[in-house]
Amino acid sequence: MSTELVLEEITELSTEDANGLTRLLVDVVGDGASIGFLPPLDQHVARVYWSTVLGDHVRVWVARQDGNVVGSIQLHLCAKQNGLHRAEIAKLMIHPSQQRKGIGRSLMLQAEAKARQEKRTLLVLDTREGDPSNLLYQSMGYTEAGKIPHYAESADGKLDVSVFYYKILES
Repeated sequence: MSTELVLEEITELSTEDANGLTRLLVDVVGDGASIGFLPPLDQHVARVYWSTVLGDHVRVWVARQDGNVVGSIQLHLCAKQNGLHRAEIAKLMIHPSQQRKGIGRSLMLQAEAKARQEKRTLLVLDTREGDPSNLLYQSMGYTEAGKIPHYAESADGKLDVSVFYYKILES
């Protein structure tokens, strides 16, 4: 059995991908990730979320290991006339059992490559202050633009600080 990591852009949501992404979202939210949902996340809510993600301006990749979805990332291409040069990195998720193995970095590089292909020169993203993802983004050349207090609620009801980052891509 191969343990090779396979990254794939998905353009249509197959039943297999919907199932894998639903499990991934439920598991990462259950582990405390701040990605727009609070635990315990109902599987139906997660499934509905995935059924609405794909669109003209959203690119989604999955990371698979042994056929199982172990990670995902989204690139949201700005469609505003004055923003066609930028995109947002969103919902970087790595299964708790697979973190700190380079999967997040691989997915980020994939999204950055697509952004360049789409002629996007500015990437933005946000994450909860103190999360390990801050170290990943900083190590990949993202610059902190600022912090907003009370931005997102945690499972314990606390309102957390979000850190906003940007990266200017070279052609």
